[in-house]
Amino acid sequence: MPSFAFLRHALLLIAAALLSPGAIAQKPVKKNPPRAPAAAPQPAIFYDQRADAMQFADDIAARRDLDREWVRQAIGQARFLSQVPRLMLPPPAGTPKNWRVYRSRFVEPVRIRAGVRFWHDNADTLARAEREYGVPAEMIVGIIGVETIYGQQMGNFRVIDALATLSFDFPMAHPRAAERVAFFRGELEQFLSLMQRTNADPLEPRGSYAGAMGLGQFMPSSWARYAVDFDGDGRIDLFNSPADAIGSVANYFKGHGWTTGMPTHYAVEFDPARLRLEDLLAPDILPTFTVARMAELGALVQGDGATHRGPLALVELQNGVGSPVFYAGTENFYAVTRYNWSSYYAMAVIELGREVAAAR
Repeated sequence: MPSFAFLRHALLLIAAALLSPGAIAQKPVKKNPPRAPAAAPQPAIFYDQRADAMQFADDIAARRDLDREWVRQAIGQARFLSQVPRLMLPPPAGTPKNWRVYRSRFVEPVRIRAGVRFWHDNADTLARAEREYGVPAEMIVGIIGVETIYGQQMGNFRVIDALATLSFDFPMAHPRAAERVAFFRGELEQFLSLMQRTNADPLEPRGSYAGAMGLGQFMPSSWARYAVDFDGDGRIDLFNSPADAIGSVANYFKGHGWTTGMPTHYAVEFDPARLRLEDLLAPDILPTFTVARMAELGALVQGDGATHRGPLALVELQNGVGSPVFYAGTENFYAVTRYNWSSYYAMAVIELGREVAAAR
């Protein structure tokens, strides 16, 4: 047998060999690629440098009898929001609409559960609004749910920034650019007038990228015309008072022709032998046809709609490459579209309200 000294010497030689740089496989050190230098933040662009914005400020001050320097300072401190003009452009031509996809964004469990809670917390106020304005509670609940998930998402854009951007930098590629510029300049004027009347800071309110505010997302002109102090505290607060929001939405509907007791729409079936679909769809969502005239054009209104006395519109909701669905929309359906000029929006409001009512 080898001696202990011999074994000890052999082990030391083996250990030295294993620990030598050549005996241990070295993994290459992975180096992180050099970081690209961070893009410098873009400096804020304020409207005090724009002659057209300052001229508009002077015009507002003169028309509204407001302090000229206050108006110039308010508009001058508004910032250009580069993302907002892009958000206003319509989808590219040929983009298919899809009612099922659109509906799934709004008529879904989170909003329904939130709607049940909102209705439970404000049941007496909703009932009072229904009595005083004749607008069903489920329609009010549907609007506030679609707009802000009952106050959870009221928007985080400064309203003054959004309205100034859309007043002075609206995208000219929009098919109705001139009309929309006039609209948003009117809203900016209404907003500043509202801030002055309520002694509020025009740089504080936050809302949507279009300048809509509060639980019901009222534009400034709608706030001026239809907002009400429904909780009786001496001021109108559509941000923090569910009662004011509920009463104001109901008043908005009433002001846009809501008729108590009238359905919003009826089912419709087609008579292929007589169907003249293009003629039926030509007025879009404006109620135009009697029940009898719709029948002559091949659209047969079903159920109670067969005896409806007012004008109707054929409402088409496309489903991408699938078959569209059709309804006969009443003047009350049209009233819902005055909140947002879209039949898809109106039907989402109606169906969310119904689902919340059923879930209670």
